Amino acid sequence: MQKQQPIAFSVLDLSPVPLGANPRQAFDNSLDLARHAEQWGYHRYWMAEHHNMTGIASAATSVLLGYIAGGTRTLRIGSGGVMLPNHSPLVIAEQFGTLETLYPGRVDLGLGRAPGTDQRTMIALRRHLSGDVDSFPNDVKELLAYFDDVKPGQPVQAVPGQGLHIPIWLLGSSLYSAQLAAALGLPFAFASHFAPDLLWQALKIYREKFTPSPYLDQPYAMVCINVVAAQSERDARYHFTSMQQQFINLRRGRPGPLPAPVEDIAALWSPGEQYGVEQALSLSVVGDRATVRKGLQSIIDQTGADELMINGQIFDHQARLASFDIAMDVRAELQSAS
Repeated sequence: MQKQQPIAFSVLDLSPVPLGANPRQAFDNSLDLARHAEQWGYHRYWMAEHHNMTGIASAATSVLLGYIAGGTRTLRIGSGGVMLPNHSPLVIAEQFGTLETLYPGRVDLGLGRAPGTDQRTMIALRRHLSGDVDSFPNDVKELLAYFDDVKPGQPVQAVPGQGLHIPIWLLGSSLYSAQLAAALGLPFAFASHFAPDLLWQALKIYREKFTPSPYLDQPYAMVCINVVAAQSERDARYHFTSMQQQFINLRRGRPGPLPAPVEDIAALWSPGEQYGVEQALSLSVVGDRATVRKGLQSIIDQTGADELMINGQIFDHQARLASFDIAMDVRAELQSAS
């Protein structure tokens, strides 16, 4: 399926903490990237909730989004996502209602049902909850109600939040959220930047089962991928080794700061680790401008995505900026070609 017009490009930022840096430096780098992304024409800037990971500083997602929104002017900001089972729906409604009140017309709320962390940290986060993940559909509906117009006799309101109609997205790396997004008539984003296996099946289910709703007339699917772009293939592959090492460390149960790139990644992993990491990162576009253009065009054609969200865990901040800059230049080239 080939899109006739260029699709929107957006940014996913985990606010990475490079080895030797600290969260404050990560926050400042995120704001700098967001300002550049706004200048370059990116549509959204989303941040993801993770916990107990020393290489990811975006745990307090709504707080950090306020910092990003306050330093930009027009860029849509949002969560990619908030892990809803960790929270009371009312608290999330109030947090994002506050953001929307401060930065009207700029806020998205993307929701996931995973914990965004390890088992022990999940228990620490959810000690006030029953732990029944099957409450997720009802929690989503409760959030939708908090953002809708107030109903007669409604006993609990989100203040601020009620009546603000903040767009809610469902995020997933399996088929569950695709089915729920279709049933509720909500936009859907697939996390193929780390779990690409079920991408095609999820998109198919979402599109075929989509039910129009007051929130959305027709299905709208966003695909998240990794892009590491540089002036040369060698440089891009070199920078990509930071992300590869990060995934090796996750598989070894030793998450930590984002590692510095290395010349020889093959010396760091076993054949089994190589297979697992390459599978997880298979929807990554890594290379120079020509390679990135070919790769992005292929993904757009194959997925029929309405929007691409780009993740880029790159150790050097200037190289990270350059990568996102090249990706948007490629989008302009694809627009000219169309």
